Amino acid sequence: MSVLAHVPTGSGQSAPLPAARSGRYRLLPYLLLLPGAAWLFLFFAVPLFQLAAASLYDPSGSLSTGYALTWAFGNYPEALQAYWPQFTRSFLYAGIALVLALLMGYPLAYAIAQKAGRWKNLLLVCVIAPMFTSFLVRTLAWKTILSDNGALVGLLRDVHLLGADGRLLATPVAVVLGLTYNFLPFLVLPLYASLERLDHRLLEAASDLYASPVRAFRKVTLPLSMPGLVAGTLLFFIPASGDYINAELLGTPNEYMIGNVIDSAFLVRLDYPQGAALSFLLMAAILAVVFVYLRRAGTDEVL
Repeated sequence: MSVLAHVPTGSGQSAPLPAARSGRYRLLPYLLLLPGAAWLFLFFAVPLFQLAAASLYDPSGSLSTGYALTWAFGNYPEALQAYWPQFTRSFLYAGIALVLALLMGYPLAYAIAQKAGRWKNLLLVCVIAPMFTSFLVRTLAWKTILSDNGALVGLLRDVHLLGADGRLLATPVAVVLGLTYNFLPFLVLPLYASLERLDHRLLEAASDLYASPVRAFRKVTLPLSMPGLVAGTLLFFIPASGDYINAELLGTPNEYMIGNVIDSAFLVRLDYPQGAALSFLLMAAILAVVFVYLRRAGTDEVL
């Protein structure tokens, strides 16, 4: 007995569809996924596997003598012991920058979503416009803004917020400011998407129930914006903690983050086992932070 699928006809009746053709329709979604899956396999899974193998190379090898896969798991504790200050500094700088971005980004996203009116699209373009420029160019611009002879430092000296010899460039402040500026749009845009869907009638209902503006924000606005808030903080924190351009251009070796160490291991010292081990340690640390954060914040509408 053959199995027939049915498709609607113009008269409202269902016409039988051959089983073979029905099977092809069921395979269609998987065929559409095939190009993306092949791309991820070739350019993500394979390099990740090669990086994992490189992290287990014999650390005594070199490009001239060659590396051997000796399953040297000792590369991991040695790399962590040698560069734990850079790991700590990376998450500290990224965390401080995230707090600054939240203090600026949440009011900005709320204003654009709820108060901007006909200026909404223009303000969104202003948020996105810096991303039309290269990340490197933007960071170099901050190097000029924070320079010792720049207007900003001169103003801070004039109002005695900086000493006569005070400076911003080549300090942790400069690195944190660079991180905040460069990754701020990644926080604002998801927040805007959540706040833009906020139903004003809920705020009116909270007001009718004698809730103060602060209580209405805490009980209505903030919970409803949590999906955008969680997504935005992750999109900000993950690349910020692995960044190395800001520390390279706006800081000194005393401000280097773990990304700078990984960059040096691969491109300067040519120590591939250590660079690969540090890369996996960074990925593991970020995944652990993200997992704990999502468990605490909730993931129902985020993932």
